[in-house]
Amino acid sequence: MLKHVLIFFILISLTGFNADANAQTHYVAVNGSDSNGDGSQQSPWASIGFAIDNVSDGATILVGAGTYNGRVRLDQKFQRGVLIQSNPPYQAKLRHNNGAAVICFTCQGVTLDGFDIAHSASNNRGLVIQIQTNEARDVTLRNNIIHDSTDNDLLKINNGTRDILVQGNIFYNQAGSDEHIDINSVSNVRVIDNVFFNSKSQAITSSFVLVKDSNGNSDGVLGSKDISIRRNIFFNWQGNDGQSFVRIGEDNTANFEAERVLIENNLMLGNSSRLMRSALTIGGSNDIRFQFNTVVGDLPSRSFAARLVRGGRANEGIVLSNNIWSDPTASMGTEGFNGADVFEALAGANGAVRLDNNVYYNGSNAVPPDTAQEVNITKDLHARFGDPLLPAPSSIVLPVYNGATFGGGFVAIRDVFIALANRYGKPASASLAIDQARGPAPQDDLLGATRTGNADIGAIEVGASNPNQPPAPSDTKSVLAWLLLLLD
Repeated sequence: MLKHVLIFFILISLTGFNADANAQTHYVAVNGSDSNGDGSQQSPWASIGFAIDNVSDGATILVGAGTYNGRVRLDQKFQRGVLIQSNPPYQAKLRHNNGAAVICFTCQGVTLDGFDIAHSASNNRGLVIQIQTNEARDVTLRNNIIHDSTDNDLLKINNGTRDILVQGNIFYNQAGSDEHIDINSVSNVRVIDNVFFNSKSQAITSSFVLVKDSNGNSDGVLGSKDISIRRNIFFNWQGNDGQSFVRIGEDNTANFEAERVLIENNLMLGNSSRLMRSALTIGGSNDIRFQFNTVVGDLPSRSFAARLVRGGRANEGIVLSNNIWSDPTASMGTEGFNGADVFEALAGANGAVRLDNNVYYNGSNAVPPDTAQEVNITKDLHARFGDPLLPAPSSIVLPVYNGATFGGGFVAIRDVFIALANRYGKPASASLAIDQARGPAPQDDLLGATRTGNADIGAIEVGASNPNQPPAPSDTKSVLAWLLLLLD
């Protein structure tokens, strides 16, 4: 009890939490009125746009169940922040039939939590959510179902935007030659604890997450910088055979398209028969770290582990370390391109590349040597060959939301995440990946559990304590409840 009290007062002093701010709760409902309502529970407003224009900094807007048609504009600025939350989770559906369902061009200090967001079936214009311009910052998308674009990206973050957190969402079914998330000419974007997959077979769809810069310095940002892609799960590829789960650089510009990108603690599952280019592509970028990830399964691909190609300039500062690349079905190397089976990295495409302490497994077959590639398994001086004792991902029930539960019977996105991570990402206790990491390890693992002592290679730390803890909320009003949950 004393510990709880101490935590409470510490948080008051550190976060500026106060009872008055916490008490500012307003309501939106499908039967509400923007002209006659006052935002109370008894007389709610009808739209999120009207609500955000009329609340004070620090407020919470609770949005009731039902379908809200029309574009939601979040363009207000708050210092302490405003939380807009579906109540109950996933029951407020945001739909639009003419372009993006949610836009933020000048919004600051806004959190969108727990919504079901998609295009209407008749939508004939692109993007489901767009956050753009250098006036948009300090925005959080958390615990949302973002799905079924009829054209273009599910989420586009571009044109100078900064300080964006995308955490704990589930993404599926983008359309056209586009992405689940397009991160384009921005800074300090964190993509954490999300689930990415497709349930529809679309041969032209692109990478799940793309980081690049299409417009040079016209928006004040030259190359996307300080991007984190951590603790995510990718699976069920249904797209273009020239694309990847994660792609860094695409437009072949003269400048580095991305710099200081961390790709860490992710789980990538090969459970689809659809051919992809590689789990990871890097082109024309600098200071990219791909570490402590697990790629496992029959991943039909031109190069199983990574494609390191020249964009407008050669890559520099690439680190690939402490990852597990495992194909228990022994099919690695059957779809090679330009002599590539594990890595595609031809001469002249890369400057400095450090390949270190990765686990390679190709079932009953040898790992292809890729000797025609400048980066190949012989360059990994601490390579580990053998079975990491991970199950081959198969018969995954796709977690499409039916209005009440996700496929598999789960009621929350976090439940989906934990089930996939524990079933497919956790090596058996005798795995050669246990306690074998080299160099500095991240403090946490895929599930947010603390890595202690000699860290494991790959996304999950076997035997870590409290492995299923929920991700920490970003808004200060929820931090106290989160900490108390962990202390119970």
